[in-house]
Order: sequence, then structure tokens, then C-alpha cells
Amino acid sequence: MTNSAYVNTGNAWDLDLFKPQPTQDSEFLKLLGFLPGLKEILMLRQVHALEHATVWVLSETSQLEKEQDSENSRPQDNETLGGLSTDRGFYLYGQVSQLDLQRAVRTALQRLQGGEWDLAVHPRCGTNLSVSMLLTAGLALGAHFLLPRGPIEQLIGLGLAATVATQLAPDLGLTVQKYLTTAIPFNLTLTDISATKDLWGRSAYFVAVQWQEPQ
Repeated sequence: MTNSAYVNTGNAWDLDLFKPQPTQDSEFLKLLGFLPGLKEILMLRQVHALEHATVWVLSETSQLEKEQDSENSRPQDNETLGGLSTDRGFYLYGQVSQLDLQRAVRTALQRLQGGEWDLAVHPRCGTNLSVSMLLTAGLALGAHFLLPRGPIEQLIGLGLAATVATQLAPDLGLTVQKYLTTAIPFNLTLTDISATKDLWGRSAYFVAVQWQEPQ
């Protein structure tokens, strides 16, 4: 999920021992396809990455239209855009034309499959908020048990927990996105884009995708 800073295209996966491979999810599915819901989980991770990349591409396009880019500047996140992923596609919220969205999705898919894997992660993803909340809660609980039970000590512990969590959460959230909640969409193909409303009645576009084996 993208609520919506650009990730440097100097790829963070380049020195990674776990580089994405085009057939990794296909092979995983063949091996453990008997597990219920596995394909839906694999689809959701890939859709999530495509959602993030699409927001990045749309943000780049918006920046170019406003003539705010330069050779030395990093593309800026368009905070008016957001998304919500499902195992069948994703909702895209914000002011964008259907034609521009279609172009952005195709470009995002091509760039992700072509090696721009950092487009799969996004600082405004709900994953980051979840990680921050869990980290804060865990550190606060640890401080509660480790420190004396006096109110001053407990308040200090809570403050330290919140401070440490604030420092660690952004990088940890991106790491969780990279390895857990997203995957490079080697198995996705675009099938349809339609104007719709989500479960809460909010206007959005729904970008439908389907699973395909990599070429």
C-alpha cells in the first residue's frame, strides 16, 4: 500500500546475495503449490511492487510537466497519489487520466523487469507505518520490564523507545518491503484499467493484472 522520496536508481540489490530472479516465484509455486493461498500471496507481493513503481513513474511524469526536474535533482514523490494492492491488481487514488495511468503501469512493469528493482519500495508504504508501530511497541515493552517501575524511569524508557524506533523504522521498513511485502513482478501482465470505487466508496482506478509464466 502506498499512502506516496525517490529511491536511487543505483540499485540496492546490486550487491545483494538475494537478487531477484525471473523464475523464482514460478519455481516456488511449482514446489509448494499445494499450500492454500500461496499463489495469492505471491501475486500480492508482485502487485505491491508494481503499485509502488507506478506511483514513482507518475510522480516523475508530473515533475517533468511542471519543469521542476534537472540533471542533478532526484525525482520527487507526488504525495497526491496513493495505492492499495490486492492479489488481483491495485487501486490507484489521485488525479490522473486513465491513459497516463496505463502508460505508467506499462513503463513501471518494464522498468522493474528490466532491473530497476528499487522502484519496488516506497517510503510512504503502509508497511513502514506498521513496522514503526511494532518496533515502538516492542521497545516500549522491553523498557517497561527492564527499567525500574517508578513513573520517572518508565517515562524515560518510553521516550527512549520512541526515539530509537523513529531512527530505526524508516530503514527497517524499507528492508521489510524489499524482502517480505514486495517482489519483482516477473509474473504479472496488465489486463485492464477501469474507473471504480473501492470498498469504502472512494473513487479510484483499478489496475487488473493476471499471472503468467516468464518468457
